[in-house]
Amino acid sequence: MEDSASEQQREAPYPRHWEADVVLSDGGTVHLRPIVPADADQLVAFHGRLSDRTRYYRYFSPYPRMPQRDVDRFSRVDYVNRVALVALLGDDIVAVGRFDRLSGSESAEVAFVVQDGHQGRGLGSILLEHLAAAARECGLSRFVAEVLAENSQMVRVFRDAGYQVKRAMEEGLVRLEFPLDPTEESVAVARAREQAAEARSVHNLLHPRSVAVIGASTDPDKIGHAVLANLLGADSAAPVYPVNPEHRAVRGVRSYASVHDIPDEVDLAVIAIPAGGVAEVLEACLAKGVKALLIVSSGFSEAGPSGREAESSMVHQARVYGMRVVGPNALGVVNTDPAQRLNASLAPTLPGRGRTGFFCQSGALGVAILAAATERGLGVSTFVSAGNRADVSGNDLLQYWQTDTATDVVLLYLESFGNPRKFARLARRLGRSKPIIAVKSGRNAVRAGLAATSVRVDETSVQALFDQAGVIRVESVAQMFDAALLLAHQPLPGGERVAIVGNSSALGMLAADAALEQGLRPVIDPVDVGAAAGPEEFAAAVRAAAENSEVDALVTVFAPPVAVPGAAYARQLRTALHEAGTLRTKPVVSTFLAAEGVPDELAVPGPDGTPGPGSVPSYPSPERAVLALARAARYANWRAAPQGEFVRPEGIDVERARRSVEEWTGRGVRRLSDEQAVDLLACYGVEVVPFRLVSDEDSAVSAAEEVGLPVALKSASERLRHRTDLAGVRLDLGGTEAVRTAYRDLCGLSGTAELYVQRMAPKGTSCVIRLLDDPSFGTLVSFGLAGPANDLIGDRAYRAVPLTDTDASALIRAPRAAPMLTGYRGGQAADLGAMEDLVLRVATLAEDLPEVRELVLEPVLAAPSGAYVTGVVLGLGPTPDSPDSGPRRLR
Repeated sequence: MEDSASEQQREAPYPRHWEADVVLSDGGTVHLRPIVPADADQLVAFHGRLSDRTRYYRYFSPYPRMPQRDVDRFSRVDYVNRVALVALLGDDIVAVGRFDRLSGSESAEVAFVVQDGHQGRGLGSILLEHLAAAARECGLSRFVAEVLAENSQMVRVFRDAGYQVKRAMEEGLVRLEFPLDPTEESVAVARAREQAAEARSVHNLLHPRSVAVIGASTDPDKIGHAVLANLLGADSAAPVYPVNPEHRAVRGVRSYASVHDIPDEVDLAVIAIPAGGVAEVLEACLAKGVKALLIVSSGFSEAGPSGREAESSMVHQARVYGMRVVGPNALGVVNTDPAQRLNASLAPTLPGRGRTGFFCQSGALGVAILAAATERGLGVSTFVSAGNRADVSGNDLLQYWQTDTATDVVLLYLESFGNPRKFARLARRLGRSKPIIAVKSGRNAVRAGLAATSVRVDETSVQALFDQAGVIRVESVAQMFDAALLLAHQPLPGGERVAIVGNSSALGMLAADAALEQGLRPVIDPVDVGAAAGPEEFAAAVRAAAENSEVDALVTVFAPPVAVPGAAYARQLRTALHEAGTLRTKPVVSTFLAAEGVPDELAVPGPDGTPGPGSVPSYPSPERAVLALARAARYANWRAAPQGEFVRPEGIDVERARRSVEEWTGRGVRRLSDEQAVDLLACYGVEVVPFRLVSDEDSAVSAAEEVGLPVALKSASERLRHRTDLAGVRLDLGGTEAVRTAYRDLCGLSGTAELYVQRMAPKGTSCVIRLLDDPSFGTLVSFGLAGPANDLIGDRAYRAVPLTDTDASALIRAPRAAPMLTGYRGGQAADLGAMEDLVLRVATLAEDLPEVRELVLEPVLAAPSGAYVTGVVLGLGPTPDSPDSGPRRLR
């Protein structure tokens, strides 16, 4: 048996891609990897640490010691029929999961055991996810398991995994059996656990019970001095321990020579020493059992290949020992919760308490952004600057803010994406309850520190990602704060109808022009009370506009009069809005005294004295106020729209499609022939208008009679295809002589005898549907009307796969030329339902068959009677990586 197992192992190489760092339910991490023979001693030690009860539950007997024969059998696997995964915390195995194929079948018996002290951390469900993925890769389709009836915790792991589990009881054993294909429920369960675990890991980072500053310095010019001073200056609720071997105290606080010497537990270690010393300090943190690292030191991946290697090694080692890492090259983390008061950052000034969460990658820019927030009176709940983002990323913060009751608005300053597909999924979910405002820089380049953990995403894909996820994209930090001030203090507008009230006709007209440009609709002419109007008259006009049932939002423009102080107008304005009873239903923006932020005169103090809901934000110009309002209106429309469902159209034969693609890729086919393309599309219920490729005049006539007159003749020459002047096409040929004449004309024009003969489709608007491949983000579906609008000005819309039914509906209505499909200037309206169905079928094909790297349907005729595909190009290629599929894992 041993020789056979060894032979099998030599035949199946070690599957390194099964290795993964995973986050557990308590926010800690472990490293998961396939077992190797060298693990034998650690396996024995692991078995020795198990309690008698745990061993009995796993092996159905006391099994006090593991015989050498079993040690060899358990540690030597073939990675095909026998697979085992171990979970490592440091050098110790803390859990083992395995499956063994049942002879002559596609089923395998699965089992796992978790060390007593680590039970309840979600290791069982993690092992099951990764074993199931490995089993599917090995060609298995079903797991079976036998569990003692009294082992309710293990039964619950299988039951709660989301699979369709069959149960049977026999002589004190529960036999469980379930298919391995992911179900909607199993995916939802895995993602819910992922959200809870990653949110918990960030919670641990932002709510430490103790903080150590390694490299705390007495030199005011050192970063170790700055971060310690900021921690102490914030009056942190957590004890702070300076670590400096050369001084007994730093800033009057007792210092320790090493983090290992600190008498209490350490949750967060801030590392502020040169990069060369971090590895040694990391070992001390590992030995101490530190839960999270914040590395403000630079000199890692931004410094070149050697720094990048050191950074990668550091993060891997930290994760193996259960720690998350922020940085390196980070500005720090902040939590303004009065119960925490954490300022583990290098920022000299911090905004006050607020309900805005903020993530950025650039440390230097983070300082400027926090200062700008302070100037505008925008408070924050939490702030994280990830620096090189070697571990903790914006996706982790999105998971945290999803359930953080202290955060209502999310701000992101992004230079790159680590996992764009996951970002899209998380942002779409979070955006349904909390607005996300993002600045995306790095359109053409990514700074060196982020290059190692970033993927390039085409700008088209970025915009599609943001549009589909409801992210409010802004072009600058100033615009980000403009939108945040509104969303943090005012309700969302119920529509695009606005009223403009002010004491300056010039400012009122500027606001009206800006509103129309941004798609807002002034329902009345701008109200100008005049420069001489008093506070009561001004307030009366505001109240009347607010009480107007046809108004969704207000823009107030106020230029300071000479005689009366502006504070009097502000008091009356607040009173008027309160009396109108619209504080929670209609947003108000202003240009009050050209102030920027929330003036004290317009602030409604919250419980802690900071500006709360109902405070009216002010902008330096009407244009900026209206732009912020318009962005809020577009976000409100997205949020109010139906979320849609992931609809799988009827009449799809996915098995036949997969068999065909496997056959073609196995033969090295890259561009499908016409017949192959038509056959593959037919598997997804997409019909191509019948056609024939002919090479002589008589064949053209025969083909025309076969597909049915009238027909169109199309040149097969790439030079003449899809020309706007239709030089390579002859349409509406109703007889054989017309076909012969057209054939001779096109042959003479193209210089080739090959032509397409195709049955005439009903008259309609010519459209183009494409699949675009972004290797890091995934597949996009593109839609536009054919012709100059599509080719010259890029009038196309994009959505990312998978598509919901509402995505498909929005996609075909998004191009500027889309009114051509709905009866523009008396034309016949196309069957938009048929177009939506066609888009969903194309998206489903892209999701099912990742080998399809190119698909162009052109032209598609959108007619009143349906959607007619008259041309197709389809290409295959290697399956790209899908970083957001499969079992949970960290980058």
